[in-house]
Amino acid sequence: MLRALANSFKVPELRRRILVTLGLIAVYRAGDFIPLPGIDGQALRAFFDRMSQQLGGTLFTVMDLFSGGGLSQMTIFALGIMPAISASIIMQLMVVVLPRLEQMAKEEGESGRRKINQYSRYLTVGLGIMQGFFISLWLENPGSFDGVQMVQFPGWGFRLLTIVTLASGTAFIMWLGEQITAMGIGNGMSILITAGILSRLPTAVHQLAMLAGPGSQRQISPLTLVGMAIMLVAVVISVIAITQGQRRIPVQYARRIVGRKVYGGQATYIPIRVNHAGVMPIIFAQSIIMFPATMAGFTGFQLLNRMAHWLTRGQVLYTVLYSAFIIFFAYFYTAIAFNPVDVADNMKKFGGFIPGIRPGRPTAEFFDRLLTRITLPGAVFLAFIAVLPDLVGRWLGIPYLVASFFGGTSLLIVVGVLLETLRQVESFLLMRNYEGFLTHGRIRGRR
Repeated sequence: MLRALANSFKVPELRRRILVTLGLIAVYRAGDFIPLPGIDGQALRAFFDRMSQQLGGTLFTVMDLFSGGGLSQMTIFALGIMPAISASIIMQLMVVVLPRLEQMAKEEGESGRRKINQYSRYLTVGLGIMQGFFISLWLENPGSFDGVQMVQFPGWGFRLLTIVTLASGTAFIMWLGEQITAMGIGNGMSILITAGILSRLPTAVHQLAMLAGPGSQRQISPLTLVGMAIMLVAVVISVIAITQGQRRIPVQYARRIVGRKVYGGQATYIPIRVNHAGVMPIIFAQSIIMFPATMAGFTGFQLLNRMAHWLTRGQVLYTVLYSAFIIFFAYFYTAIAFNPVDVADNMKKFGGFIPGIRPGRPTAEFFDRLLTRITLPGAVFLAFIAVLPDLVGRWLGIPYLVASFFGGTSLLIVVGVLLETLRQVESFLLMRNYEGFLTHGRIRGRR
């Protein structure tokens, strides 16, 4: 591992990409320490601390996770990368729904994808403006903060300043992510999300050390710490196995003779991942199940407050609905990301077929049955990992910030992004005849 890390800096292009990535991450993290003007930062931080200690949560909890704590400190990067993620998801859905966008993505090739990406950028700025406006209204309302006045000079001046600052911060973060993708290592958006999540790790370790420290206030025994470490390793190994797990479908291409050249005739495979949807089902499910609590904080309606009480972490209804939503969205997102009809048509167009399956409609039906069966274990595993932090927190009596690193969105994102980044770094090393991070073989999912 150390030798591979040293070799990474011996390749000029790889060294440049790593340094560019680290530099842009440093710029992103520096923005999380620049506060939004006109806000009582200490009072706002105390409010988020009280909210994080509750069993439930709101959409602000999810946004704070993806912004690396920028929302709880109300910095210029408070919205984080969430508007860009939301815009990307909306555009993926629109490509499936609107025939014009679907035709643009299929027929225009790279030019069509660039247009769709440009629409996604415009939508990101629009979502940033809208979210900035609602956050400014939320900050001006003392009723949202138990009567505490967060804004020193409320009014349209503060609202416009908040909108411009937060929308500009979102656009700048989106630009940073694109620069990392183009000139750095890994997917820029994913790298920034991972950096924000890992930035909260020292706080979690500090809280755990306080709970396990010497004295009469010790809540965690050394034996429990050992058990937590073993459980963490087991969960990480399970997440890696599910992330890398795939079913390889053999594909045979017919041999064609055009003039004096022979085309096709080779055998390959199509990898079908067990967890094809990634972390998206958990994000969708969190957004829906936390919506009543978020709206209750804005409006104060009794019905929404009652629903928010029922949908708090640890409640049976919360666990059941949360798991059901994750399983549903796992199938939903997989159906959007992998279209069996398009895959079957492309195979038929280039003379490919699955041994024992006729081309065309039978191939599409085969992929549909396979996706239905192979998505189920991945969806159930996602649901288990998502509710695991709640179970661990209640069982051991530890804060949710500490328990979140034993599962949920944080662990899935960090493991997935690190694996993808590791693959890219290893490919650079292997191209330059250097040993990769694994000297006795490649990652199991790529054998």
